[in-house]
Formats: sequence, structure tokens, C-alpha cells
Amino acid sequence: MAKYTIKKILGMIPMLLIITFIIYWLLDLTPGDPVSYLMDPEALARLTAEQVAALRAQYGLDDPFFVRYFKWLGRLLTGDFGYSSSSGVPVIQIMAERLPATLELAVAALCISTVLGSVLGVLGAIYKGTIGDNVLTVAGMIGVSIPQFFFGVCAILIFALNLGWLPVGGRTDPTVVNFAGRIKYLIMPALVLGISMTAGVMRYARSSMLDTMNKDYIKTARSKGLSEFRVNLVHGFRVSLTPVIVLVGFRLPTLIAGSVVIETVFQWPGIGSAFNTAVRSQNYNLVMMLALLFVFMTLFASTLVDILTAALDPRIKLER
Repeated sequence: MAKYTIKKILGMIPMLLIITFIIYWLLDLTPGDPVSYLMDPEALARLTAEQVAALRAQYGLDDPFFVRYFKWLGRLLTGDFGYSSSSGVPVIQIMAERLPATLELAVAALCISTVLGSVLGVLGAIYKGTIGDNVLTVAGMIGVSIPQFFFGVCAILIFALNLGWLPVGGRTDPTVVNFAGRIKYLIMPALVLGISMTAGVMRYARSSMLDTMNKDYIKTARSKGLSEFRVNLVHGFRVSLTPVIVLVGFRLPTLIAGSVVIETVFQWPGIGSAFNTAVRSQNYNLVMMLALLFVFMTLFASTLVDILTAALDPRIKLER
């Protein structure tokens, strides 16, 4: 098992290198550069070719692509994450300021989708074939099909602009405003992100509950005269949630990486909105560090799933 675990962890290294190289290459292919973003077009047009070349050299943009990539990689290995080309702030400081907001949103959305998806999925399995089950199935398909940005815009129009119940977007400073004052800013983005994830959890919980209800111990519990409520809740629901909890736990890294759309729509100051701004401004250092964070969390979750699966399932040949 130790050999298998080490092999899987070491296998993450070439994947990280390949993916970061592709991201750096795609960023390099986009038109413009940080100089053209930072300066006004009229002011840039008044500069001479020598002045523009000096500005590009200041940001290290005059080097060939491969040289710039391996310079970035070398600085990364020495712990130098660089500075934001648009603000001059250290990248590590930006990530430290933005990550708590993203984690707050991701955890809230994960809790909403887990509770709502699990309950609806189990109810759909218990009442399989009924009108309620069909309605939940159709609602799940619609939830998967609707884009998150459209769902978010509709929520803003209804609950913020028309009804005035919630703010349009933003986030208050947690060191100044208490939780009761901050929760109203979190409700709408967390609900939109959580509900968009509920459909997948609901379908998985329904399938797991249907499989559990066909087990021999469930039939034995019914034969002993136990009530359907006790059979479903105590013996079925608890067991069926085990694979759902594993699924939800490994969706957190993907959720953090996928919060770009929701954070942009609701002006949530997390790493998702920072990544969107950094890509548009071709802020190489910030884009690469955020991309590296997203890729690492996704690969780590995938590797952890493989290791746990190998540990729990004796049918898997570890040596292979």
C-alpha cells in the first residue's frame, strides 16, 4: 500500500508541470500583454519603440516563451511567487486575502447542496415512480441544464432589484461586521451555487438509496415488522449516505476552482473573481499561482480518491 501511495503522489508532479505549461502557453497566445493593459492606449501610442521595449523588459516580456516559463518555474521552486503586475502586491498576499472568502462561499454551497440533495434524493428513492419522484427527476435535469450565470442574474433581478430583500453583491469585512450583518451578502451566491450542485448530489443519493433498499438486511428488517419509517431512516438512509459523503468531500476542491462565474456575477471578492481579472489583464504571476492552486487541489482530490479506493476495495491490484 505504501508503494502504491508513493507512486500516485509522485505521479502528480508531471501532471502539474504539463498543465501549468499549457496554461502558460495559452496565456501567452492571448493578444496584448500586461504593458498594454496597464497603460492608457493614447499614452502607449505616444511612447517610442525603445520606451515600449524598456517597459516590456522591466516585466520580463522580452524573453522567449520557454525562457519565461522556466524562469517562473525556477522562482516557484525557490518560494518566490512574484508580484502582481497590475497592483505590485505580492501574489501570496492576494491569495491569503482572497482565499477565506472563497472557502466561506464554497463551504456554504457545499452544505446546502449536501443537505438538500441528500434529502430529495432519498425521498425520490422511497417514493420511486410516483409523481413526486418524477417532478424531482425533471427538476434535477433542469438544474443541471441551467447555466450558473443565468441562474445568478435571475436571482439578482428577483430578490435584490425587484423585492429588495438582499444586496446585489459584494462582501463585508469580517473583522468589522459581525456574522449577522454578513450573512445577507452570503445567502444569494451560496444558494445559487449550492442549488446548481444539488441536482448531481440528488441523483447520486437516489441511486445509492435504491441500491441500499434492495439489500438483504433491509428485507430482514421489514420481515421483523419494523415500521417503514424506521427501516428507511435508520437502516437505509444512514447507509446510503456513506458514498454520498465521500462524493461531496471530494467535490470541495472542484467547487473552489469552479466558483469563478458566481464570484464574478455577485462581485464576491474571492480567488475566482481575482482569477478572472488576472486573465483579462494577463497578470502572469497571479494567473499561474491561482491556476496551480486549482490544479493541485483537483489532482490531490483525485489521487486521494484512488488511494482510499485501493485501501477499501481488496479487488484492486495495488501493484498494477
